[in-house]
Amino acid sequence: MEFIYRENEIVLESPEGSRLACVTFPAVDAETVEIDHTFVDDTLRGQGIAGKLMEAAAGMLEEKGLRAVLTCPYAVKWFDKHPEYAELVKKM
Repeated sequence: MEFIYRENEIVLESPEGSRLACVTFPAVDAETVEIDHTFVDDTLRGQGIAGKLMEAAAGMLEEKGLRAVLTCPYAVKWFDKHPEYAELVKKM
């Protein structure tokens, strides 16, 4: 499984190019993104894909020195369960 990293999203695509899973994070300002949506296709649910997307997003945030506002319910729960990434979350 290889994620595709784009400016405001991380995506998992099928060999045909259809979107199977993604996390989106539009920019709020130069130092902040908003993790606003996580999607996993029904055919992949229960395999930990959403968690792997969050890990990838957290790594990207660390690498770029960004922080995130969390409006996606899954992202809120995931970051609550992973306090090692707490410094990446910007409280509003």
